[in-house]
Amino acid sequence: MNSLYEYDITAAQGTLRVAGVDEVGRGPLAGPVVAAAVILDLSSPIDGINDSKKLKPKRRDELYEKIIASGCVYGVGIVSPEEIDKINILQATFRAMKRALEKLEVFFDLLLVDGNQLIAGVDKNLQKTVVGGDAASANIAAASIVAKVTRDRIMEELHEQYPVYDFGGNKGYGTERHRTAITEHGLSPVHRKTFCGNGAIQMDLFHRGVK
Repeated sequence: MNSLYEYDITAAQGTLRVAGVDEVGRGPLAGPVVAAAVILDLSSPIDGINDSKKLKPKRRDELYEKIIASGCVYGVGIVSPEEIDKINILQATFRAMKRALEKLEVFFDLLLVDGNQLIAGVDKNLQKTVVGGDAASANIAAASIVAKVTRDRIMEELHEQYPVYDFGGNKGYGTERHRTAITEHGLSPVHRKTFCGNGAIQMDLFHRGVK
């Protein structure tokens, strides 16, 4: 059996309903932060479940479809760039996770949280942090896949609206082409102003010799 499933089965102690939660999109200059919460059927493993960062896009898409079609319980939480600017990225991450949890249709007995910080506003006794959880827990890995594919698709849609920034290629991350586009065209409505303000983009390009 996949070792990630073994981790969750051990955590379940035979009777507990285990959920996993993860987020994507902390670092980009544009677009939302997206979190997903997933409760897999641990008795029916999905082959190939792994940390989304270790999967090629085509494989991520395939696993996303398998996860959704498996009958598992899942929820997705999205926090907009405007919200990120208002409350900072850490709080936006927690908010996205809480929104994802609120969309779960069943209650969980144990929540495995990727990283080393508990989610504020969720019962601490129900949570367990797992550093590197997306490579350790099947539920967290599944959540990472759902969150990543969801966010990538959002950014591809935004690319249609704002093609000059190449969101379809960079997914909002600060590639040289993206930063140059910001310098030439300014910010779009979906950029995170707190990530791009105070001349940070221009200074970064200057130091790298980009004009």
